Amino acid sequence: MKTTPEHNERMAKMTFASVYPHYITKVERKGRTKEELHQVIHWLTGFDNIKLQELIDEKATFEIFFEKATLNPAAELITGVICGYRIEEIENPLTKQVRYLDKLVDELAKGRKMDKILRNG
Repeated sequence: MKTTPEHNERMAKMTFASVYPHYITKVERKGRTKEELHQVIHWLTGFDNIKLQELIDEKATFEIFFEKATLNPAAELITGVICGYRIEEIENPLTKQVRYLDKLVDELAKGRKMDKILRNG
């Protein structure tokens, strides 16, 4: 399934702050914690809690969010389908990065072990 230019543009302009509460709700409903969510985000982006809060406060778009991130080199090990898209087939780099994050949050909510989510084993 190919992403459209409109889809990619929508991903770029969406703010992290608008999606973040949904991430928290999703993981907490499944018995995981905000701290675990932050651990996953830190692994992918390099952002600590302070930087994450700054990006939320300034209502950074996903475009800015990932421009400021130092993407984990192991992120390319994140594969599978999320929101109907096979991650490894997404051509737009930003859309792929957003879907990496979605996939990690999904794995956390599904109860996957942290070392597996963080691609350590």
